[in-house]
Amino acid sequence: MPDKIELAVIGGSGLYHMAGLTNIEERHITTPFGAPSDPIVVGTLNDKRIAFVARHGKGHRLTPTEVNYRANIFALKILGVERVVSVSACGSLREDLAPGHIVIPDQLYDNTKGRERSFFGRGLVAHVGVADPFCPHLSSQLFEAVKTTGAKVHQGGNFITIEGPRFSTRAESNTFRKWGMDLIGMTASPEAFLAREAEMCYACMAHVTDYDVWRVSEAPVTVEMVIKVLMQNTTVAQQAIGKLLNTLSPIRLCECEKALASALITDRARISPEARDWLKPITGKYLG
Repeated sequence: MPDKIELAVIGGSGLYHMAGLTNIEERHITTPFGAPSDPIVVGTLNDKRIAFVARHGKGHRLTPTEVNYRANIFALKILGVERVVSVSACGSLREDLAPGHIVIPDQLYDNTKGRERSFFGRGLVAHVGVADPFCPHLSSQLFEAVKTTGAKVHQGGNFITIEGPRFSTRAESNTFRKWGMDLIGMTASPEAFLAREAEMCYACMAHVTDYDVWRVSEAPVTVEMVIKVLMQNTTVAQQAIGKLLNTLSPIRLCECEKALASALITDRARISPEARDWLKPITGKYLG
């Protein structure tokens, strides 16, 4: 059985109840940032190892703000994960992005207020470039994988993350549209930015569940709407993940694995042994 985990998926716990997944085990990982949302589920699919993180915990126990994004990403880093796919529900801020469609966004706007956004601090500082927050290469591969399912999929889009857990007001929704946002969700930030700090490739499979509240001809978004579309799209997501796992290139053809190469700014002589140790899974190749 191969040991390397080729891909990690962060999303609902229903994603890993998929045909063909064998050798399933739970990994209980301890991180400097606390415990992940749930134990990491690792299994074998198509002779390759894959990991799953239930973002909100099994049974959806955590609000978007309560999710320990740092622990989730750090745990995957400890396991040696290099590529991460987020499966997320989102609202549409564009007429042509209809409920049931899937979008692979390429830009991200962080409008959250109460979340820990970085691994760095406590004596070790880094300024990581995130001009393109989603890995272009992994996003392209994910787009092609979703296309094979026959689902309606769009490549590219501006994704705004709000704090939640409430949905938007009409004033907010219309403002976001004026800003040029295409999609709205509650979990892409800081998840994508933490993945970049950890030098992981990160892409998002965003499932459009509703028109948020801007479209007056539609009923405002409800939990029932979101769950209904997600349930309908679970099979599509599973099929796309299986296809992506089969078509991943053996080497990464992007710059994500070098994200920290020129980002660490703290004087090496001033970095304490404790700071070197607690972020070693991320910074070890640069600091020893």
